[in-house]
Amino acid sequence: MKLYLLGYMYSGKTTVGRSLAQQLGFGFVDLDQLFEERYHTSIPLFFNRYGEDAFRKLEQLMLHSTEMMDNAVISTGGGTPCYFDNMEWINAHGVSVYLNVSVAKIVQRAHASKKIRPVLANKSPEELQAFIECQLAQRMPFYRMAQIRFPADEPDISSLLRIIKTEEST
Repeated sequence: MKLYLLGYMYSGKTTVGRSLAQQLGFGFVDLDQLFEERYHTSIPLFFNRYGEDAFRKLEQLMLHSTEMMDNAVISTGGGTPCYFDNMEWINAHGVSVYLNVSVAKIVQRAHASKKIRPVLANKSPEELQAFIECQLAQRMPFYRMAQIRFPADEPDISSLLRIIKTEEST
């Protein structure tokens, strides 16, 4: 079984993913981290050097490289489901879980984070909120295609595990 975690940046995909993997006895893969290890560069640097189109093509290759994995929790990048046929591919190869986090919580987590995302840098609080609301609205049609939609402002891993086990048995 493979679980693909989807959601906007700061939705907790890595944190929830590690916890889920540990409790299930599964491996954990963060696609962003895998990308950076494989290509020996940070994603922001890659974006600046080669552009988003090149990144999205390689990101899709990274996603497809998870096909042969079993018993894994895979944290996708926030935009991964929104390009090419990635969302359909994810649903065909595993169980997709959308971590639904409110805009207010995303803004709060962004302000508290030590790792500032370049796309969010140098924005006033009002600009940050407007940017997140706009981008989240654009991505929502893809996120809504997830097989499981889980409220994740304050994620309860045991509840998510019960939902996943129910989904797995159907």
